[in-house]
Amino acid sequence: METVSLVDLRDPGEVARIEGFVAEHRGSLFHRPAWLHAVEQGTGQRALGLVAEKCGSLTGWLPLTDVHSPLFGRALVSSGFAVGGGPLAERESTAKQLCRSAQEMAVRLSCSGIELRSGGAPADWESWDHTHCGFERALADTDEAELLAVPRKQRAEVRKSLDLDLDVSVGSGPQDRAAHYAVYAESVRNLGTPVFPRSLFDAMLDRFGDDADIMTIRHRGEAVASVLSFYHRGAVLPYWGGGTLAARVLRANERMYFELMLHARRKGCDSFDFGRSKTGSGPYSYKKNWGFEPQPLSYARWTAPGATPRDIDPTSDAYSTKIALWKRLPLAVANAVGPHIAKGLA
Repeated sequence: METVSLVDLRDPGEVARIEGFVAEHRGSLFHRPAWLHAVEQGTGQRALGLVAEKCGSLTGWLPLTDVHSPLFGRALVSSGFAVGGGPLAERESTAKQLCRSAQEMAVRLSCSGIELRSGGAPADWESWDHTHCGFERALADTDEAELLAVPRKQRAEVRKSLDLDLDVSVGSGPQDRAAHYAVYAESVRNLGTPVFPRSLFDAMLDRFGDDADIMTIRHRGEAVASVLSFYHRGAVLPYWGGGTLAARVLRANERMYFELMLHARRKGCDSFDFGRSKTGSGPYSYKKNWGFEPQPLSYARWTAPGATPRDIDPTSDAYSTKIALWKRLPLAVANAVGPHIAKGLA
């Protein structure tokens, strides 16, 4: 008989067992307990998870983050601060059973509902696949072939960036972390959204070790673009990246992503996962310009009886005025206030 239970993620043996299950079943980066632990360490949002077992063997796993925010309410998210997650199971029936057990947990915790960054939900949950797309393609075998794989117009921009006075560095030490956070914080302020706490990035780098690093582009010693990337199952995932206002003229982002492709291949990767973007958005078009084909992503949610679903979509009409105001905040103010808000945007 198959059973579902709450797992103790403080038990190293259980964590190792789940990590093995994720690897064996080709789960995503966001299925790994290491991701949940880093989120908890960096933001205080609690790491949880449900496991399905039969005769002592794992048959399913649902990673969960208990997200609690005074501004955005409380919800179970799979997975927090991720673009993936959801039930990982040997059978569809097991995935559904994990979701039903999560419903019971959500009610006990007084959550407004459950958010899955994946498909696999029961038929009576709300599901959709039209809001976001993922972008991934294979890496080329040589540097020149990588450049030729980029469509002509974007390739011209990359070539221009290669002729500019830009320095490239990769690492995860104190200087790398400080430069990345300064660039990223300015970038998201300019977009009108609060920055995540630096402790989240530190926790990710500490937890993932050689499976994460920072690439920074500098012009005359000044960091102008930077990205924190992960390496998982042969793919590089540039995850938290951005550029200063100077980056556009310097084509620093073009240089950064091209150099990351080369760096990832040298690390043994064979694919580049450009992440998700809102369908039809500027980043969506930018990734298409690089030659990536959009693939619709499936999402699902369950809302507790009488509750209102969380709204953390920055493109929502409810946030347009707030975004405009946030863009005008002094950077020091945005960096001081933003992390306290962003902890609830998992």
